[in-house]
Amino acid sequence: QVQLVESGGGSVQAGGSLRLSCAASGYTFTVTSYCMGWFRQTPGKEREVVAMFYGAGDRTYYLDSVKGRFTISQDSATNTLNLQMNNVKPEDTAMYYCAASRLWGGIGVCKYENRYHYWGQGTQVTVSS
Repeated sequence: QVQLVESGGGSVQAGGSLRLSCAASGYTFTVTSYCMGWFRQTPGKEREVVAMFYGAGDRTYYLDSVKGRFTISQDSATNTLNLQMNNVKPEDTAMYYCAASRLWGGIGVCKYENRYHYWGQGTQVTVSS
């Protein structure tokens, strides 16, 4: 049974930093050919991908609004998927979800939430101005 558990969310002022981590059991983040990433959702809106690994696992995709500020990474020693969030903005306020798939492919495969088999429970990020 696969379980994903996020941590690291919280409240931060605009311009600050947060680091989200997702610990997995029953799934290995180092199998880098699978789609894996971070999504976020705000009330009344659809869940959107923020950052993800795709392709052969050495390719990353970022939502335009977070490019240059967020960095996705894997830690094989701890089997975690991480999201470093720098220079956060109030519009980054959302529930953030870690997601992992048993599918691999390009952006057209990995960008959509229905391609993911496993989800964490979410961690809230709140950015104040």
